[in-house]
Amino acid sequence: MKRYWMVKQEPEAYSWADFVRDGGTDWTGVRNFQARNNLRDMRQGDRVLFYHSVSEKAVVGTASVEKTAFPDPTADDEKWLSVRLVPGKPLKNPVSLAAIKADPRLAEIALVRQSRLSVIPLSAEEYRAILALA
Repeated sequence: MKRYWMVKQEPEAYSWADFVRDGGTDWTGVRNFQARNNLRDMRQGDRVLFYHSVSEKAVVGTASVEKTAFPDPTADDEKWLSVRLVPGKPLKNPVSLAAIKADPRLAEIALVRQSRLSVIPLSAEEYRAILALA
């Protein structure tokens, strides 16, 4: 069964354009236990939304999981994990945090409830609702 996720990244550090240029990336540097557990739960083929945090605060594209959890090579401790993500398509119209907050279908997503979480699970309905806003 396919699962759905959102990953957050500051565009000044690694943007959607960087991700597309690179053709994918190992999603490293996650140092929050809940976000790490979400990485661990990702499966090959799962769908992912790419969110620009801080300056833009908008979902800007889609991606998918190419390789499931493996030890994060940027960590000194093997308990930290990484996954390999590959880009899908840019959203025709980025979906702002304000638009997400205004949509009652999205009132309970972790982006709203736990704004600091960098890897967020989504239901299929939430994923589709965000794409519909685009």
